[in-house]
Amino acid sequence: MTTSFIPESAPFNEEQRAWLNGFFSGMMGINPNGSPQEIMEAAGVSVDTLPAAEPEEEEEEDFPWHDASLPIVDRMEMAEGRPVERRLMAAMAQLDCGSCGYLCQSYSEAIATGEETNLTLCSPGGKETSKMIKKILKESDGTSNGAAPAKSAATNGSNGVAANGYSRKNPYAAKLIESRELNLEGSAKDTRHVAIDLGESGVTYDVGDALGVYATNCEDLVDQIIRSIGGNGGMMVTTPNGVSKTLADSIRDDYCLRDPSDELLELVLGRIDDSQTKATLERMLDEGVPEGFDVLDVIEIAKDVPISATEFLETLSPLNPRLYSIASSQKHVGNQVHLTVGKVIYEREGRLRKGVASTMLSERLQSGQTLRVFVQPNHGGFTVPQNSDTPMIMIGPGTGIAPFMAFLQEREATAAKGKNWLFFGDQHASTDFLYEGELRHYCDTGLLTRLDTAFSRDGDQKVYVQDRMREHGQTLWQWLEEGAHLYVCGDASRMAADVDRALKQIVHQYGNMDESAAEQYVKTMTQQQRYVRDVY
Repeated sequence: MTTSFIPESAPFNEEQRAWLNGFFSGMMGINPNGSPQEIMEAAGVSVDTLPAAEPEEEEEEDFPWHDASLPIVDRMEMAEGRPVERRLMAAMAQLDCGSCGYLCQSYSEAIATGEETNLTLCSPGGKETSKMIKKILKESDGTSNGAAPAKSAATNGSNGVAANGYSRKNPYAAKLIESRELNLEGSAKDTRHVAIDLGESGVTYDVGDALGVYATNCEDLVDQIIRSIGGNGGMMVTTPNGVSKTLADSIRDDYCLRDPSDELLELVLGRIDDSQTKATLERMLDEGVPEGFDVLDVIEIAKDVPISATEFLETLSPLNPRLYSIASSQKHVGNQVHLTVGKVIYEREGRLRKGVASTMLSERLQSGQTLRVFVQPNHGGFTVPQNSDTPMIMIGPGTGIAPFMAFLQEREATAAKGKNWLFFGDQHASTDFLYEGELRHYCDTGLLTRLDTAFSRDGDQKVYVQDRMREHGQTLWQWLEEGAHLYVCGDASRMAADVDRALKQIVHQYGNMDESAAEQYVKTMTQQQRYVRDVY
């Protein structure tokens, strides 16, 4: 039997272990009855002084589809042949926005393992993403092909329970303080400054975090739906959480009435005879429902098709919380949290359509009434720089200004010395200059070093924040070279993409780089968390 002279705990690989055991086997003549340790000491060798094995580097997995600019068809093609959790990841919006309570990778892995059963949490991906998720799971028969998910990217904490006990799954019942209009008379918009009292809850947040709000559906819409299916609002049903409540309360509190599910379309399709209506529904199943088309629209198309309340509820998706960028620093407002909310309301086919959370916060909820909230921690470094001397460039048109009001409050409260530059844009300076008073004050005190605005409908040509960036490209480049952090908040598909292009053009032009080098410069900024986006 071969004696092993090298302890199992010693930091050697198999090849080193075999060589050393052979070497010390040859030394047995020095002390044939000695222990392995004594023999090694006789040879003048200590395990502690032997060279350690080089640690094997963990190869970083490649996610070529993790690019928000790629269409879902291209992303799915890139992920073809990969384990189910990776194909699920490719179906996500690739923004790592945290609106689902995870990152794209960790949400996908949670679905693949069965830890997360809600398949509609990727709000930026919308129905396109949820439909692809269902398809992938159906093709894989609900399994991950036997492959265990790789170590998950860290979630942003919203699924865990905070020290105070409140979380996404256990929200705090906070009181509304005010919902104040920010736009002036004559504006086409209705943007609100919403202040919420956190009371003695102990709920805390950092600038850059988001507030999750559990909204409720409009009572009028709920009543219309119940009448359309011939239901009784007072009948008792069991909610997805196993709670017993009335049909009216359940539809109001628990279900999404905005996006009709494929299951609802299929249910109606299987019970109608009219060929034209069937063709319309089949087209919706194949191509997706028209923009703004909701659950009530489907029921009204079905007209007198019998649908029981129970089977109707089974076709609905859960009502997910809405996330809003926090517009306050707790160092400035104490046990309050502030939001900047754009009210969504429009008319389609003779019926008024309302954004669920935005209209709740702007018109249905009164001061002193409660709403369920939780804190969604920021992701990817979307917060003020750790070094308070670091310059900041903030780009936030419309309600995208919200986190930057928090950033400025934080910088003021901590007496930070770093320069601050804000790009803000909206439609008209006379009616849509959100927080103008506060921003002018920050300019007067010197907290806001520069303020550049772009009001798109005040001139003959539309001007946006990315145009202002290019106008001041030389100065912006100088700030970047001084180590400035650049932050963007707002619409992902248009504004953020335009800002990204403008940034790369500025680096290319004023940094005297070719396009490839400019791309790499911006990529390095992202890796260093100097270029961070909160987009949706």
